[in-house]
Amino acid sequence: MNQKKINRIRRGKRIRLNIREAGKVSLIVNKTSQHTYAQIISADGCSVLASASTLQAEVREGLKHAANIEAAAKVGKIIAEKAKQLGLNSIAFDRSGFRYHGRVKALADAAREAGLEF
Repeated sequence: MNQKKINRIRRGKRIRLNIREAGKVSLIVNKTSQHTYAQIISADGCSVLASASTLQAEVREGLKHAANIEAAAKVGKIIAEKAKQLGLNSIAFDRSGFRYHGRVKALADAAREAGLEF
């Protein structure tokens, strides 16, 4: 494993530890070179309450590529709508150790605009 990936995993562990101590429902973001994923996890960490990704047909409508800022913003909007349906307004944001820029930032901004509070 290269050093860049080791650092990302280390940052992710630190973030998850802080969220676990706070005992809040969390929005977890993951990205690959081709797709962006988001999941809402319960406070105890045992169950997935909602999920959205660029693999879903409703997200891919009207998009040229699934691995860009526009696609990540669409995922953020959809996951925020699903959270609202569950009655969740305030959640913890877990970026899984990824730097807060690009697709991660676009997803978070779109979720905030749709009414979620981090």
